[in-house]
Amino acid sequence: MKQLFCLKSRHKVKNALALTSIAITSLGFVHSASAAETLNLYNWGEYINPEVLTRFTEETGIQIKLDTYSSNEEMLAKLQAGATGYDIVFPSVHMQDIMAKLDLLEKTDINQYSGFENIDTNFLNSESDPNGEYCLPYAWGSVGILYNKNLAPNLNSWADFFELPTEGKNIAMLDDMREVISVGLITNGKSVNTTDRDDIQAAQDYIIKQKGNVSAFTYDSIPMVQSGDIVAAQWYVGAMLYVFDNPDELAYVIPEEGATMYQENMCVLKSAPNKDNAKKFLEFFTQPEIAALNTSQQTNGTMNTKAIELLPESLRNNPSINPPEDVKNKLQLFKELGQGIRLYDRAWTRIRTS
Repeated sequence: MKQLFCLKSRHKVKNALALTSIAITSLGFVHSASAAETLNLYNWGEYINPEVLTRFTEETGIQIKLDTYSSNEEMLAKLQAGATGYDIVFPSVHMQDIMAKLDLLEKTDINQYSGFENIDTNFLNSESDPNGEYCLPYAWGSVGILYNKNLAPNLNSWADFFELPTEGKNIAMLDDMREVISVGLITNGKSVNTTDRDDIQAAQDYIIKQKGNVSAFTYDSIPMVQSGDIVAAQWYVGAMLYVFDNPDELAYVIPEEGATMYQENMCVLKSAPNKDNAKKFLEFFTQPEIAALNTSQQTNGTMNTKAIELLPESLRNNPSINPPEDVKNKLQLFKELGQGIRLYDRAWTRIRTS
């Protein structure tokens, strides 16, 4: 929701720009023989400002190694396949709930730390962690449409998006089961968390009807939108990073019918070899200036209320990044669906094989 880079810049992918492995310290990564002096993060690609990591190392002396993934499912699969050594992961809310059921997360009591008073409790959306005892709300944003204004000057809705191919213009969607099916659900006025067979069938049929006009299901659409090979693409609000660089050519819109909202939380793994260092990082990130530093680089939303005050006006009052309430009310957050996810798996298989 998510996924993203911010990219959910950055999500879900949240990442076209996902890096395979980055090691960062104030002077570059230096392997330490002492586990007490290291911290291993596993995050969405380019979803964290490298300067945040540098500052943490400068303040604590703890060296950070960062590996990245492009989807919640990739992250979970790697952990379940036996990957060890990671301390902190950054799951979307629904994936946090799945991981909680699998007993993968450590209770941190971050909500007892003084800096937690900066966190907007409206973002305690995890059903398994309603009080913030385990994970720290980290970043949020919408999943809308990035488009080339020179080729599609008046794009405001999913209907506009799917009309473009009739004009000979290419479009792309994310290679993400729930994000794609959610478009069908939203355009039909349904919840993105429905487990009603008829709702999911109708959404499936809607996407299959559009599929012939979708040039690609991919996380790599940004360069194609920039070049004009793709006119518009379903993507994360982190795309605003590119909009700010080229405002005369690119734009991002939350469709008027509504869209999904992603939220990533910062969680310590029960298997973490450096739990104390991991908890220090969560505490470090509650500082408004640190949260603002990350948000400014990622062009997504922050749950740190005092950090919002530190953001430049171009971010703080940007309707794409911090939409007005009437628009925000049209954003839907994915929930963990239990056995209901099988209905989505079947619909996705039909969409991809039709």
